[in-house]
Amino acid sequence: MRDPVARERIAVVGAGIIGCLVARELAERRPGAVVTLLDRDIAGSGASRLSAGTHIPRGYSDRFRRMTAYSQDWYEKLAAADPSLPIHPVAMHVVTAADELPPVYIPGSRPTRVPGIGAHMPAIAESARVWSVQGGHYADVHGLSRSVARELRGRIAVREGVQVTAVEPAAAEVTLRLGTDDDLVADHVVLAPGPWLDAPAWRDLLAPVGARVKKVVALHVDEPVPADAGVVVFQDEDAFLMPLAGHWLFSYTCRQWDVDPDTVTRGLTARDVIEANDVLHRCVPGLPGRYSAGRVFCDAYSAHGEPVVTHVGDRIVFAGAASGFGYRLAPAIADEVAQVIPTATGR
Repeated sequence: MRDPVARERIAVVGAGIIGCLVARELAERRPGAVVTLLDRDIAGSGASRLSAGTHIPRGYSDRFRRMTAYSQDWYEKLAAADPSLPIHPVAMHVVTAADELPPVYIPGSRPTRVPGIGAHMPAIAESARVWSVQGGHYADVHGLSRSVARELRGRIAVREGVQVTAVEPAAAEVTLRLGTDDDLVADHVVLAPGPWLDAPAWRDLLAPVGARVKKVVALHVDEPVPADAGVVVFQDEDAFLMPLAGHWLFSYTCRQWDVDPDTVTRGLTARDVIEANDVLHRCVPGLPGRYSAGRVFCDAYSAHGEPVVTHVGDRIVFAGAASGFGYRLAPAIADEVAQVIPTATGR
């Protein structure tokens, strides 16, 4: 029988931005616990590596808005504590054909009607209604994940390049079978696999969650980017333009479902280019030509469009299916995970 005063053991599987922040939150709140963060690659190398990292201060349900507000406050405090982190406040404009914005923007974002975007994106339709929204930022999600993992070393075990081949729950603990043949035993396990929902180790555990994997496509638009350019959100199309180093990134809602995260990243297809350009030119009809460069990855989506934080077995919690909002909501997801794992006295 295990010593009842032994230190609590928690394993977090998946070191994308969600897994990294879950591990950080658990280490902060449970300083006596032995926390292990595992990933089959290096931290931040899954969907986090190609994420646009855009924080738009809105949400389409009460929970979503609460999570957005929590995360915005969390990121602002994190950036203030360490200005070297790759989190960048940015001006944000919202474009729509409607006379009013829907009531989805979080309190404090203060949407304000403005005459236009001016030189920031002159090709937007003259008839568009434009609002300025406070609280937007973007981040290098890969870099931020790496920074969090680096800061955690010495406080927790960070095991990169280690694949979990099986998850075996028992009454008092959970055993993780590892590709390195040194099994890991934990009191609680958090599964944060991003789009790798179908991995054999946890496929059956996650099936009841009902999440699906969707392709994500963003174009790289080689048009001039003013030094003070901001993010342009197209409310009606659920798309946005974001200034990057020397070009714009155009992210739109791709509708290709049930894709394989290990094969979908092999580059843009002709279908991707046609579909993305069609949406881009609806949003910005004055842009010349068509664009055929960009990035492709995928993400996990829930049935209701909100993140899932739930027990999927004895002592096992799933955290993810954030529906494309993993970066935006990661701090709030980590907070929910910390709340649903029983305390050491209740283990």
